[in-house]
Amino acid sequence: MSIDTATGHVNFQTFSPGDMRNVRRFFAPGRVNLIGEHTDYNGGSVLPVALELGTWLTVRPRTDGVLRFFSTGFEQQVEVLVDDLSFNPNHGFANYPKGILTTLANMGVGLSGGDFFYHSNLPSGAGLSSSAAIEVVTGYAAVALAGYPLAFDELARAAQRAENEYIGVQCGIMDQFSVTLGKQNTALLLDCDSLHTEYIPLDLGDFMLVIINSNKQRSLTESAYNERRQECERALAVLQKQWTGLNFLAHLSEVQWEASQATLTEPVLRRRVRHIVTEQRRVVDAVATLKVGNLVEFGRLLNASHSSLRDDFEVSGWELDTLVAAAQGAPGCIGARMTGAGFGGCAIALVSRERVRDFRLHVTDQYAAVTGLVPSFYESGAGAGVREVTERMQNL
Repeated sequence: MSIDTATGHVNFQTFSPGDMRNVRRFFAPGRVNLIGEHTDYNGGSVLPVALELGTWLTVRPRTDGVLRFFSTGFEQQVEVLVDDLSFNPNHGFANYPKGILTTLANMGVGLSGGDFFYHSNLPSGAGLSSSAAIEVVTGYAAVALAGYPLAFDELARAAQRAENEYIGVQCGIMDQFSVTLGKQNTALLLDCDSLHTEYIPLDLGDFMLVIINSNKQRSLTESAYNERRQECERALAVLQKQWTGLNFLAHLSEVQWEASQATLTEPVLRRRVRHIVTEQRRVVDAVATLKVGNLVEFGRLLNASHSSLRDDFEVSGWELDTLVAAAQGAPGCIGARMTGAGFGGCAIALVSRERVRDFRLHVTDQYAAVTGLVPSFYESGAGAGVREVTERMQNL
């Protein structure tokens, strides 16, 4: 099946020929977290933005009980019945839309079938929430096609349940909330305990965010992620003996942290807690700096976040450290850090718009010379969350 990356329109007709008048198209963005890394599962705050990059879903409704899934990013085409959406490891990416459709069916949102065609410009496996985009855009489309009233926050929680219970990945809520609730030119301040949200203006002026993919396979992420969670749980159990009512590490105040040094006798646990406490502080400070437009200070906080992730939480890795160091030393850059789970994936940098070309050349040369890997770059503003774009398709 040929791929028209400009529109996906002809491709869809190849996949699902017929009258286009009842065909609808939807879009869900990826996301990048500006600051607040590994604080989500510790009850802290995060500051992600929805991207202008993302995943498009074109759907033709059916009435024969058949669901067909195809993505331009994969060769596999999957066909199932609406009453048989069980997980199948051989179905690859299609398990993500099957998962959210299963979750929604359990909530009373049913479909009589459909041809689902996906096209994305998000790099797979780079930590930009490509899986959350698939889940959310599928859920949004299903709700729209069924005429079922579902609030955006409920859709985000449904997508998280699909990932947790159907896919089996114990992710937090940040990705789904970002993809669903994102707004243009804003960051989303999310308290991962209360799920309280606040939109923070993101006026970068003469600067822009550049996402850099290390192109290092994240093979160690799952095991290291589980190990860090376990270390945080162990540290919390120790600190709860000293501080009654402490439910999450991110709720530990800076004063309490200073008084807890002797309690945490294991150096590794002290480092893990220090990262959580200081990263939570950096999120608070980042919000304050963005509200007043102090981008130089925001860049400093990005640098400090990476140092903490590298030295205290130990989740960056050699390649990401090399990439971030190259970015921090590049022309026009005022701050950079790894973003995501770590051990590969992406970094973000705050770069002067006039120096982006020089920045890319410098980072590529420095990173490739040390690692032998060539980075990929993505420039994106803060975009809106999931939405229907059928009108744009019809105007092609």
